[in-house]
Amino acid sequence: MADQLTLAFDTSAAHCAAALVWGDTVLAVQVEEMAKGQAERLMPLLEEVLAGAGKTWGDLDRLGVGTGPGNFTGIRIAVSAARGLALSLGIPAIGVSSLEGMAFAPAQTGPVMAVLDARQGNVYCQIFNQGGAAHAAPSLCSKMDIPSGSPQGTLQIIGHNSQDIAARLGATSVDTAAHDTITAIARIAAQRTPDGSRPAPLYLRPADAAPPRDPAPVIL
Repeated sequence: MADQLTLAFDTSAAHCAAALVWGDTVLAVQVEEMAKGQAERLMPLLEEVLAGAGKTWGDLDRLGVGTGPGNFTGIRIAVSAARGLALSLGIPAIGVSSLEGMAFAPAQTGPVMAVLDARQGNVYCQIFNQGGAAHAAPSLCSKMDIPSGSPQGTLQIIGHNSQDIAARLGATSVDTAAHDTITAIARIAAQRTPDGSRPAPLYLRPADAAPPRDPAPVIL
């Protein structure tokens, strides 16, 4: 399955990101930082990524989509787009969490904890074994109450405030970027066997009490 032409995209954070891969070959990757406007920018961005690699929608074998955790509206934008495109193109869409993408991105030499800023003094985090398998379920916790239990080996911290967290837990820190994460999401989606399910948002906390200014896109 790793030789699938896979287009992956993510809008779960303050960016609009996409990557196109063929097996282990990255054909194109594009990340644009933006706090809003992902709904309007996503489809043109995907068209640009495909055109830049000389590919069309009809060439795709599958889609990958970042499912969060992160911004509620942003997650729904990407997931609803993936479901709609998969239905219209007749190809599978594979959901991959941002935490898994982050952990997959660096060259692992041991267990990895991926950390995302959840605001209000909290973080999303998840520990993965060397090789990428999840050691525990993703969780939402206080920045000062991050779990330190891990598989055997020196724990690597990747993501938000990684150096400070690593120093506190006696671990090492690893740098990554949005380009690495979206590319990893595409590679994971290319390798994963479709199970017939549709990608679903990964929510680890309830929505904020204040409703969004604009209505969220409808999940198909």
